[in-house]
Amino acid sequence: MSLVFTAVCSHAPGITARAAQASSADRDALYGAMDDLRIQLEASRPDAVIFLAAEHFANFFMNNMPAFAIGMGERYKGPIEDPDWLGIPHREVRGAPDLGRRLITRLLQSVDVAYCEEWQFDHGIVVPLHLLDPENQLTVIPANINCQGPPLTPLHRAWAFGEAIRQAADAVPERIALIATGGISHWPATPDSGKINEAWDRDFLDRWLANDRDRLLAYTDEETYRDAGQGGFEIRTFIAAAAAARGKGTLHFFRPIPVFAVSCTVATMEIA
Repeated sequence: MSLVFTAVCSHAPGITARAAQASSADRDALYGAMDDLRIQLEASRPDAVIFLAAEHFANFFMNNMPAFAIGMGERYKGPIEDPDWLGIPHREVRGAPDLGRRLITRLLQSVDVAYCEEWQFDHGIVVPLHLLDPENQLTVIPANINCQGPPLTPLHRAWAFGEAIRQAADAVPERIALIATGGISHWPATPDSGKINEAWDRDFLDRWLANDRDRLLAYTDEETYRDAGQGGFEIRTFIAAAAAARGKGTLHFFRPIPVFAVSCTVATMEIA
């Protein structure tokens, strides 16, 4: 049928792993915003949800690092991390192999994308999935962009990937939702973990909410690394979501929460 819903949200592992260390005001506000997003997602009545995240070396490594990948498995399992540490129990998630194959076939008309019948979910998908699908009812198609292993996927190619997702979604009879997950500025697994560049984050979100393609693609990796850390490379998933939706965004929640090591963000974008 078409793309029926697009949103972005944070996926930092601290959101669940360090939930007890955050102030109740911060934690409850973020969890409340994610619960509101869950209600909006359910109201869109998706047949499947594409969760677009960054690769964290859970499935791909430097011996084989695709720019883009999409799953077409029957089932997926996660988290790959220690569930006691992450604060999320293991779950098995329903996939959509036939739909995934049809979407991939359409995507390949315009972008080169790797495809997988096996996929392990790490925090990039499991954290938002835990909050958006507590009853484990969703049908999920995982997707990712290389935001970790240089040479990174260029920003204009992330935009092209989002456009291809939209074209593929519009070409199938099912109702497709897209949730792009990631961080804005953050410095994970470094001595600077917990550092946040709020001004940089707000500027990026201004560009994203306006769906300003030129300004979204104006970043260089050198500038992003300097101002937003290596975690800032995950803006690629947000950029792809903007290209897919084509509309204007609405910011539902934004708050720098250092114990979660990121400016926690929840936003939706109009399907234009």
